[in-house]
Amino acid sequence: MSSPSTDTVRFNWLMQVYAALGALLVLGAISLLDSDTSFFLFLLISAILSVSIIFLLIYAAFGKNRRRSRRQLVTLAIFWTISTSFFVFEQNHPIAIRSAARWLASSSDYKTQVLAQPQRPDGELKHIDWDGWGMFAQNTEVYLVYDPTDSLSGAALNHQPGKFDGIPCGVQLVRRLERNWYSVVFYTSETWDHCN
Repeated sequence: MSSPSTDTVRFNWLMQVYAALGALLVLGAISLLDSDTSFFLFLLISAILSVSIIFLLIYAAFGKNRRRSRRQLVTLAIFWTISTSFFVFEQNHPIAIRSAARWLASSSDYKTQVLAQPQRPDGELKHIDWDGWGMFAQNTEVYLVYDPTDSLSGAALNHQPGKFDGIPCGVQLVRRLERNWYSVVFYTSETWDHCN
């Protein structure tokens, strides 16, 4: 039979694992929402967690049940760290998490939509509107593009902006989702049918 101190250590370890898994699940689900909503929710969650951590720090310093407060504080700190990491990563690598999550969840539906389009005689690649964000007529559009020759693989690998065959506008970023499938981020206020 294990001692109470061993049970407490095991309990603490499991709570931290559950907190980390919970954070990943919640933030992964938020990533499936549209960009503006997920941005707002990431900020809201971080703010709530920050206030909760400050409250628990004060309670842990002056409260009667300090051991329990410390466990809760560590759990919240783990959730806050993961939440903040998601937010910072998403700001530095726009749509990386969202695109990966959406692609894992519904790639077959998206592939069906794109492949159902007739072949374009002008050599443009098949595409659909994939994502976007912005306001006040300063929108950034992202398209899901099917590239049967995989000619966009170099652009995705180098993360360089440019003008590429089969896409009418110069683009800010190309990300590879899987072979022949890419998300393409256009410059702000440009769309597939309207280039500046």
